[in-house]
Amino acid sequence: MRESKLKKLTILSMMIALDVVLSPLFRIEGMAPMSSVMNVIAAVSLGPFYATIMAFVCGILRITLLGIPPLALTGAVFGAFLAGIFYQIKASNWLAAFGEIIGTGLLGSLLSYPVMVWFTGSTNGLFWFVYTPRFFGGAISGSFIALFVLVKLDKIGVFQKVKTLFQSSVIYKKNESQ
Repeated sequence: MRESKLKKLTILSMMIALDVVLSPLFRIEGMAPMSSVMNVIAAVSLGPFYATIMAFVCGILRITLLGIPPLALTGAVFGAFLAGIFYQIKASNWLAAFGEIIGTGLLGSLLSYPVMVWFTGSTNGLFWFVYTPRFFGGAISGSFIALFVLVKLDKIGVFQKVKTLFQSSVIYKKNESQ
């Protein structure tokens, strides 16, 4: 039992480290496609709970270490959660990507407006859909990159073991046996 928890924390830590390192490297102003890549991969491999934890911790780290505004949280957390939930519905990488696009591109962008009004103390130049194009752009491009990466990862036995460890492939196994 302890060994399993230690493995989960180790894998979660590695995913957080990858996200924090890769996100600023391939960042376009206002868009973080690598965050979406990591959200989809985490949702498929770790499940919704751990993917959301990963996105939350990465957002906090990016805010504190890199000076990114609170948008790092509003975008990533909802995308990771919905990607994980959608993946569990049918064990489809495409559904996980769709959940990321809806969670980050739509929900995250819309919730960013009140957060930034609170953060800046001003509504000048801000409107509800101000972040939507950039969030959708980052989520769509990142999700498609993640789909490509997942095709390659699914061929690796260690990745299958990680999915089994986090119970994100339970539904897939049930569907296979039917």
